Amino acid sequence: MKRIFLPLLILSVFAASMSAQRGNNVEARKLQLALYAISNLYVDSTNETKLVEDAIVGMLEKLDPHSTYTDPEETKEMTEPLQGNFDGIGIQFNMLTDTLYVIQVIPGGPSEKVGLMAGDRIIMVDDTLIAGVKMKNTDVMKRLRGPKNTEVRVKVLRGGVPDLIEFKITRGKIPVYSLDAAYMADKTTGYIKLNRFAASSADEFREALEKLKKQGMKNLILDLQGNGGGYLNIAIDLADEFLGKDKLIVYTEGNKQPREEAKSSARGNFEEGRLVVLVDETSASASEILSGAVQDWDRGVVVGRRTFGKGLVQKPIPMPDGSMIRLTVARYYTPTGRSIQKPYENGNQEQYNHDLIDRYNRGELMSADSIHFPDSMKYNTLETKRIVYGGGGIMPDVFIPVDTSRYTDYHRSVVAAGLVNRIAMNYLDRHRAELNKKYPKFVQYKQDFNVTDDMMQELVALAKDEKIEFKEEQYNRSKPLIMLQIKALIARDLYDMTEYFQVINDDNESFQEALRLINDEQRYEKELGR
Repeated sequence: MKRIFLPLLILSVFAASMSAQRGNNVEARKLQLALYAISNLYVDSTNETKLVEDAIVGMLEKLDPHSTYTDPEETKEMTEPLQGNFDGIGIQFNMLTDTLYVIQVIPGGPSEKVGLMAGDRIIMVDDTLIAGVKMKNTDVMKRLRGPKNTEVRVKVLRGGVPDLIEFKITRGKIPVYSLDAAYMADKTTGYIKLNRFAASSADEFREALEKLKKQGMKNLILDLQGNGGGYLNIAIDLADEFLGKDKLIVYTEGNKQPREEAKSSARGNFEEGRLVVLVDETSASASEILSGAVQDWDRGVVVGRRTFGKGLVQKPIPMPDGSMIRLTVARYYTPTGRSIQKPYENGNQEQYNHDLIDRYNRGELMSADSIHFPDSMKYNTLETKRIVYGGGGIMPDVFIPVDTSRYTDYHRSVVAAGLVNRIAMNYLDRHRAELNKKYPKFVQYKQDFNVTDDMMQELVALAKDEKIEFKEEQYNRSKPLIMLQIKALIARDLYDMTEYFQVINDDNESFQEALRLINDEQRYEKELGR
């Protein structure tokens, strides 16, 4: 009996001590008491670490959709892509039919130094078989990544070589690039695509900008479609490239956070010349800060669809065990005072996550007329006083509807099964040497290479093997798109990611409209209210 009464006695003393406290400490002690009671009195054994984590997650879920908790491993995985580098072997890969295909060997990286090539299939890592065993991407990455200067052995199957080839690779620091593509879209128009706002993004952008200027660039299309954001300071740095001195880029403000402003400097490298920014419904956060500043100052034309609407500022709060709380402390506002954040209700994650589906169901992605803003959300731009709207996200100046004509269930099924990728890989496996000889330069490939009917029939056969029902009408509708995607994937693996986008942008209506707009000076100026 004494064993039972002792923790009860301690608990009573603890509770009495807590009730004696005044001020802000009461709530914290209440949590401590609850944890102590559960740990010492609960009928079954408990995991205190998990209890604490679940309590933190529960509290954050009641606040807003972007306040989050990540455990130590999740924190590391989340920060690596934004930090600009990690330790590994230096390859890009795809898992197709339970096999790791090397898509690209990063120039100057550890794998290139020992002779690994695009098209190789990695079968074993150290003594572990990774092919044909349904291993997750994350598990494969854990085996390939590791501390700098450590060694990993891989066994590779290479087309035309009967036996496995073994490589010993010394891991090193691998750069992670945030710039997907940079090329001249025509004689005077440059194109740059950013996939996120990482630590290296501003330097990558400036380097690409200088290269394009040397090739005759006068105007620029900046593609932020699908860019979910990243570091605030990088968004500010990049917006600074387009704006003159002392222009407000963004400000933040919260209940316990005073207003903080970020303004442009005098060092922008592209303050003149026509500018079009491409956005869509998945462009978020830092993408919205940059496009909002460009729009508010009438510096360029925003083309695409209304952006995601993620305008809450998270402050990272590191925990002693390497975990992290990302707590919302303020809101982002564009220079005109528009809040970027779309409405949310007490952290209702399910409702918040359904927003894009709701937009689709309302027809908002197909027609600008389906988007309704109250008069209270009207704002005027700062130079030409054009009307722009708040209420969540950045509404583009030129709306481009989603093209649903060629996207069918059959297309979605073959893409989801990895078959479009597999056809490209299979073709490269058989014809890589021939393609390299025939198309030493990409311009020849883009002009002359065509996906054949034999390749498409191979796709249909693979789909049948995967129990994907053949639907002739849907196949015929999606066929041009599938052929373009296969051609783009082959280009990526033969050349680089830039060449992939040079092919795929032939089907990107936002890009095509941007190109027409940027080459029509009268229309461009009219869109900006001049």
